[in-house]
Amino acid sequence: MYGKAFAPEYQGALTTLSVNSSLVDVLAAGTEQLRAAERAGARGEVARSGLAVAEAHRRLGQVGDADRAWKASYRAAREAGDTAAMAWALWSGGTLARQRGAFPLAWRLLGLAAEFGERGGDIVVRGYSLAGMAETGRIQGDYEAVGALHEQLLAEARKRGEARHTVWALEGIAQIHRNTGSYDTAYAMFEEAAEIAGRADDRRGHAWALRGLADIVSVRDGDAERALGLLAEAEVTCREMNLSSALAYNHKMRGNVLYRAGRYAEARHVYSQALAEFRAMSEPRGEALSRLGLAKSLAHLGHDLDDTAAELADLAQVLERIGLRHARQMVARAQAEFGIVTATDAQTATAPDTDAQTATAPDTDAAQTATGLDADAQTATAKDTGPRTGPGARAGSAKPAAVGTDTAAAATPTPGTPAATATATETDAAAAAAAAVGNPATPLAGTEVRR
Repeated sequence: MYGKAFAPEYQGALTTLSVNSSLVDVLAAGTEQLRAAERAGARGEVARSGLAVAEAHRRLGQVGDADRAWKASYRAAREAGDTAAMAWALWSGGTLARQRGAFPLAWRLLGLAAEFGERGGDIVVRGYSLAGMAETGRIQGDYEAVGALHEQLLAEARKRGEARHTVWALEGIAQIHRNTGSYDTAYAMFEEAAEIAGRADDRRGHAWALRGLADIVSVRDGDAERALGLLAEAEVTCREMNLSSALAYNHKMRGNVLYRAGRYAEARHVYSQALAEFRAMSEPRGEALSRLGLAKSLAHLGHDLDDTAAELADLAQVLERIGLRHARQMVARAQAEFGIVTATDAQTATAPDTDAQTATAPDTDAAQTATGLDADAQTATAKDTGPRTGPGARAGSAKPAAVGTDTAAAATPTPGTPAATATATETDAAAAAAAAVGNPATPLAGTEVRR
């Protein structure tokens, strides 16, 4: 039995806010409470009200404001000695990093958040942070690494009767099934998520579930009109709650439905709309997916094939750089659909020469292995590079480390692979965190995706 959905990120004096509160209202209430807490010198309340402000900015697509807000919340929590509040701030920062395509930074911050949550005795933020890590891996297409974590979190959420978290886990697992071709299983899970979200009055979760159902109805059943109806229903919620990111993804899915139905001119219009929305909020994943849909629609409408090939080649590089495996495969399928020969295809055509080169592979492999051993030795001595991260990492062992650092300092191994790095000492980590978060204007590094 599930209770009514609640929003644990609205804390302190803001606990009266609903999970369905308009983000504009959340931002206004959070900002007012934040100013009052600052005047009173209540650092703990500054941290907790600042978290709501950060999340409202993030979900509204105001990424610069969100970046400054979560770092300020972390600093206030650290000054108050509130480990759980520090964990929530790190969770917000990690979620923002994922939203902006900075996946190594997202892994690091969310891993720290999970460990801080365990150390601070807050099982909710620990669960949210592990869920964030699972979602990061899923978005990157590393289903094998994070599938079990999704299932674990679903079981925990069901056991505790947490509707919102159950809905999230169901939708994540459903998306994995959808992307691997198990449409019936995906549909059943999206349907259950929609039902639970509806009973629990979780309008955001319900809107995402409707989007998932629309996708399955379109790709499996070929029923464009029903899919568009589901998306229209979800869009009402997105607009009423000012869910900028969810609305943009809703529009991108509308483009997918229209494209599959052969309505290319309509798809082109909707993809263009979604592309503008994603660019306005610096959301590289959504931007890339919208560009892909737009390129395919234009190709069907008679766009020059060389221009299409150039756009798809650029998208392939962007997605490779971001680290989105599933989306990269989508580009490869588009290239095949339009008969575009890629560099990889050209290399394959020269197989005899390649085979000849392969004969010398043992020497090359040996050289690479020797280099790899040197790299591993260097990594093992990197005292300040951070804790173990990824789904395979053990929660509860990290120290407060560099928050908001660049991706070089926050480098993270492949999801599911424990890092071979030593954890910084408490003193070193505190100093690193102070340096990294000391400048409120410091942007998230490594998040800009250049075309």
